[in-house]
Amino acid sequence: MIQAPKGTFDVLPADAERRSVLESHAARILGAAGYGRIETPTFEATELFARGVGEATDIVQKEMYTFDDGGGRSLTLRPEGTAPVCRAYMEHGMHKLAQPVKLWYLSSFFRAEAPQRGRYRQFWQIGAEVIGSASPESDAELILLLADVLEAAGAREPRLLISSLGTPATRAEYREELTAFLKAHADELSPEVVQRIDLNPLRAFDAKDPATQRTMREAPKLLDRLSPEDAEHFQRVREMLDDADLSYELEPTLVRGLDYYTRTVYEFTSEALGAAQSTIGGGGRYDGLIEALGGPSTPASGWAAGVERILLASPEPPAVASPVDLFVAIAAPDPTAARTAFNLVSEARRAGLSAQLELAGRSLKGQLKQADRVGARYVALVGDGSPVAFKQMDTGEQTDLDRDAVIPTILRGSRL
Repeated sequence: MIQAPKGTFDVLPADAERRSVLESHAARILGAAGYGRIETPTFEATELFARGVGEATDIVQKEMYTFDDGGGRSLTLRPEGTAPVCRAYMEHGMHKLAQPVKLWYLSSFFRAEAPQRGRYRQFWQIGAEVIGSASPESDAELILLLADVLEAAGAREPRLLISSLGTPATRAEYREELTAFLKAHADELSPEVVQRIDLNPLRAFDAKDPATQRTMREAPKLLDRLSPEDAEHFQRVREMLDDADLSYELEPTLVRGLDYYTRTVYEFTSEALGAAQSTIGGGGRYDGLIEALGGPSTPASGWAAGVERILLASPEPPAVASPVDLFVAIAAPDPTAARTAFNLVSEARRAGLSAQLELAGRSLKGQLKQADRVGARYVALVGDGSPVAFKQMDTGEQTDLDRDAVIPTILRGSRL
C-alpha cells in the first residue's frame, strides 16, 4: 500500500472542520484590523530565500526543497511566508499605495526537517505583515492580534516572550563580542555550535546541548547593548503591551531562526506542545528585508503561527454534526424514482437546504438508519409515483405530501 511521504499528513473531514474554524477566526480578527488576504505561489526563485532568509540559516543550508525546473532555473518550495510577501509587495507596486500595507495569509510551507509532533515537512501557517511602518505601534498591534487569534482558537496557557535584536549595526558590534566569547569557551560548547561560530554565532543561544546552555548563561546579551534609539523603540512596545494588559516575559536570549529580523522579536509558546516544540508562533521587525531583495529601504514587521501547533495546543471542541435538513430515500428500485429523488435533492440545495441522497443502494430500512446516522430532520421516501412519504425524524410521524410541497414544508418549519 502506498502511503503519504514521511513528515506529511492528510487533512481528513473530521480535522478540516477545526481548521476551517481557525481560518474563520483569523479572517475575522485580522480583517477587522484592516489586513487584506494575500496568497503567494507554492514555489519561488531559490534566490529569494537565499537573499531574504539568509544563507547562514538552517533553512537555507539544510531544510529547503530546491529543484531545477527543467529550464535551468532553480526553484524552491516556500519554507516561510515573509520573503514571498515582500517580493509580491515590490512586484505589484504596493509601495505606491497608502502606507502601511497590511496583509495576512494562510498557506502551506515546506521544510526538510526531522518529523515529530508539531514539526512536519509540509505544514500550514497563518501569517500577518505590516509593510511600510517603522512605528512601535505596528509591532504592538501585531503581537496583540496574534494573542487574539490564539485566544479565539482556545490555545492553552500561551506564554509570550519578547526581546529586541537592535539594528544591524548594533548587532554587528555585538556579534564580534559574542564570537570572541564563544571562541574563548569553545571547549565548553557542542561541536555543532563550534563549527557555526563564525557563520552564525547568535544561534548558540538555541543549542539544546546542556553544557552549551550552561555556558551561554554567562554570554553577553544583545539586549544590554541596544542603542538609545533601539531601547526607546522597545520600551514603547512594552508600554503598549502593558496598557493592553497582555502579560509577557523578557527573554534576552531569544533568537529567531531567520537573519532578517531587527529590533522587536517575540514568540508565543505553550507547554501543551511539550518542551521540545513549544513554540506556537512568533515574529518581529525586519526593516532591511525589502532592501536586501532589491527594493527601496522599507520598514516592516510581521509574524507567523503554525496551524497544526495552534490546534495541538487547543482542546478539541465537542463534535457538532452539520445539520441535514432533508434525506431523500428511494422507496422503489425504479429508474423513475431515482431520477425524482435526484431532482428533489437538487431543488432542496438550490433552496438553501442541506440535503443528502441515498447513493449506496441500501434497503429502505438501511436508508432510514443512514438518515438517522447523519442527523436528518426530515426524510422523503420517493417511490414510482406521487405523493411522497414525508417523515419527521424526531417524532417519527409520517404523512403523504405532494412532491412540490416537500421543500416549502421544510422551509416553513412545519411540524407534522
